[in-house]
Parts: sequence; C-alpha cells; structure tokens
Amino acid sequence: MITAEILAAPGIRHGFFTREGGVSEGIFASLNCGYGSLDEPEKVAENRARVAEALAVDAGRLVTCYQIHSTEVVDVALPWTREAAPRADGMVTTVPGLALGVLAADCAPVLLADAEARVIGACHAGWRGAVHGIVDATVDAMVRKGARRERLRAVVGPCIGKASYEVGPEFRERFLADGADNAELFVPAPRADRFLFDLTAYVLRRLERLGLRNVAATGGDTAAEPTRFFSYRRACWEHDRTYGRLISAIALEP
Repeated sequence: MITAEILAAPGIRHGFFTREGGVSEGIFASLNCGYGSLDEPEKVAENRARVAEALAVDAGRLVTCYQIHSTEVVDVALPWTREAAPRADGMVTTVPGLALGVLAADCAPVLLADAEARVIGACHAGWRGAVHGIVDATVDAMVRKGARRERLRAVVGPCIGKASYEVGPEFRERFLADGADNAELFVPAPRADRFLFDLTAYVLRRLERLGLRNVAATGGDTAAEPTRFFSYRRACWEHDRTYGRLISAIALEP
C-alpha cells in the first residue's frame, strides 16, 4: 500500500494499493480487486476484504462504481452491492466508515480530501474522463458538500507513465484542442509520427486549474513495473486476454 503525506490528516485513511498482498494466482497474482476480470470472484472478494481491513472499515462498506470513462459523480450515503453499483467514475461522501474505491490498470486514480470539512472524494481518470472533466466534476461535488478548494488535497496515484504511453497524432490533437499549452505534455516517441504522453502531469494540471493548492502524485509506471502493478497496456503487449485491477481507496474514520 502506497500512502501520500499530504493526505495523512487526522480522521482520513487512504491507500493506493499495489498488486501485492492478496490471494489471487497466475496473471492475477495477487491483490486483484476487479470483478470485471476473469479471476475467481471469491478471491476478488477476499482481496477487497483485505483492502477494507487495511482502511479499518467493514468489507461491505468498501464501494466501487461500474466505471465507464464518464464525468458522472455519485454522492455516496450508503454502501451498495456489487450488482447495484452505479455507472460512474467519481464518488464523494461525508459518511464515516465508508471507503470510496477506484479501480485502475493504467488509468489514473485520484483521491481527494478536505479534512476540516470531512469531505472525501475519489475518481477514475483515464484519458477520456480526464479530458472531459471527471476531476472537475468530482471537485465540484465535494464543494457542494462543504469542501473548499483552497483546503482540498488531492493525490494522483500510480498510472501508466510517460515513457510507456505511446499515442498517435490524433490523440495529441484532442489534447491540443483542450489547450495549446498541453503540447508540453507530449514528446516524440521512437516510432515515427508517434508521441509519449504524460497522463499524471495532465491530471495534476487539471487539479491546479481548479484552484487546488495542495496536489501531488505518488509516481510509479503501471505498464513498466510488472511486479508492483497490473496494466492493461502490458497485458496487450503480452497478448493476455485479461488482467487484474488495482484499487485505490479513501475513508473517513468514525
């Protein structure tokens, strides 16, 4: 479990979990927390229970959404079952003892907190969600619940790193349309007419433009570190038909 100093406030528990410390086997070894993989559901459930225990919440109070690369944000008042998970990519709550979890395997997990207002949030920022505003929507939802932008603290967790994220010219053009200064987030790749993109830097930039003064990133390249992280892109490189999911989660202490 990776933690970030700027989220280490009284009453807040959080963790960006690696693939280590679970019960899954094979390509899912070992802390696979995604039911959407082809892993055995019982093992995924045990892995999620271990995550909940690390955050000092009941296993049934660790919630994740059915993520769809959207800008939808859910205000969480009660836990839901796996089958009833809402289709969304962001969550906020003021309820103690609820852990908001984000699943990822190259996309950027973002955990947020205003410890004074006791408002927490989490969102799943793949490139689509990021460019369309999932981070913005999550921050706005937190502000509506009493958080203040100048107090908010946000951390971008492990995701695909710049050295691993090769994209085409049409991808770059989409980000340049969002802002000409995004050009600095791209560098030429070894292959002709390809670029390397810095997703972490882009998400941090979005957070800073929202008025957040305390933002950070854990570092880590999910595609390049197979012993620590699951990765969709690495699975594609290796012709695997499925892959595990990492989880990042945050909770308010009772």
